[in-house]
Amino acid sequence: MTIKKIQAIRVPFGQAESVRKYLRERHLLREDLQIGKDTDWIYFPITDTLKELSGFPVVTRFFEVRTRKPHCYKELLKIPQKLVGDLPTSYDIIGSILLLKLPQSLLRYRRQIGEAMLQTHRNIRTVCLIDPVSGELRTRTVTILAGENQTITTHTEYGLTFQVDVASAYFSPRLASERRRIATLVTPDEIVVDLFAGVAPFSIMIARYARPKRVYAIDKNITAINLAKQNVKQNQVLETMEVIHADAKDAEKIIPTKADRIIMNLPFSAYNFFSVALCIAASNCNVHYYDIIREEDIDGRISSLKTIAHTQGYRLTEVTIHKIKSYAPREFYIGLDITATKTPT
Repeated sequence: MTIKKIQAIRVPFGQAESVRKYLRERHLLREDLQIGKDTDWIYFPITDTLKELSGFPVVTRFFEVRTRKPHCYKELLKIPQKLVGDLPTSYDIIGSILLLKLPQSLLRYRRQIGEAMLQTHRNIRTVCLIDPVSGELRTRTVTILAGENQTITTHTEYGLTFQVDVASAYFSPRLASERRRIATLVTPDEIVVDLFAGVAPFSIMIARYARPKRVYAIDKNITAINLAKQNVKQNQVLETMEVIHADAKDAEKIIPTKADRIIMNLPFSAYNFFSVALCIAASNCNVHYYDIIREEDIDGRISSLKTIAHTQGYRLTEVTIHKIKSYAPREFYIGLDITATKTPT
């Protein structure tokens, strides 16, 4: 702790707030020092003694120097100036865990960056370095850089809580508003199928806020399914939902009825399951299809989906594009709101 001996004015408690405001407006208050107090008085360290302050006694007193908290993690780092531009400007926060990606140039400083992140994010208990999501189970390599040695956390959005294991199950906090948007589109008595449910954030959001007839949440990842079952219980949607550990390609064998709405949140691979989705679709079905794709390839992807639909006896009567977020230069995480209508035979 650092202290300084400085002039101050002594003010009764009852007048403290109005005097503090007066001093700040006129730049007379020493903002670099902690305000002092005892049982009867408040002591304001001042930059100058002016006539306007003559109504209060001027005293000399020791004051503690304020410890300035850094506003950005970059302020705590000691790295070559040429690498500052490589530092991440965005990252994901899931519950109490911060997930970040680093370029090769910064990997030698990863521990330092992790500690800096931990110090500048009050509610974060763990900082992790992540690789991109990959494989059928949608997992990624996670390396803990700083904080507690844990990858399971509780994430909250729109009044719902989700248990998430960032090392073993896919979850994106950036889709919160998209999940809420889809829930507002669902009408009562719909049958909803979430083909790649993960820990079931889409399914639970719909079940909790849209009151559908039934929601089927399917995923191949057993860890995700076990977490989904916990999430269903803690969000009190047991009566509406059914969580199923299965491969989405077997959906036609598993789902006992046709779906009025299908969620396909499997970027890079959803295209391979579009025909499977149509096998369980009702005569008029809304499909929410997600992909990561270059901007110039979007029209071609829609055309291919229409061709698949035609072979399944469906027409895509409406396709609306939503660019949800940037993924890479000119590459986007997109959502397609699709209306698939059975072709009369």
